[in-house]
Amino acid sequence: MTAAGKAYECTKCGACCVAPDISTLGKALGVRCPNLGPDNLCTAYEQRPQVCRDYAADELCERIAAPSLEERVANYLALFGLEARR
Repeated sequence: MTAAGKAYECTKCGACCVAPDISTLGKALGVRCPNLGPDNLCTAYEQRPQVCRDYAADELCERIAAPSLEERVANYLALFGLEARR
């Protein structure tokens, strides 16, 4: 919940598991997490690192909203002026 009191619900889109880098997992920016299943859900949910446990949906999720995971990731990267590693 934000300071303004708005609660954000996780849409389980998977963007947070693709767009940012996750150094704990050795995951580069814009690269799909190896633990992200084809259904965009974490396959290691019970053993996920603390950085993943601490993440909560926020206003950024609304700002990058799009019909597909690929579009959400592109929106995230564009928002911060970043490019995915290839």
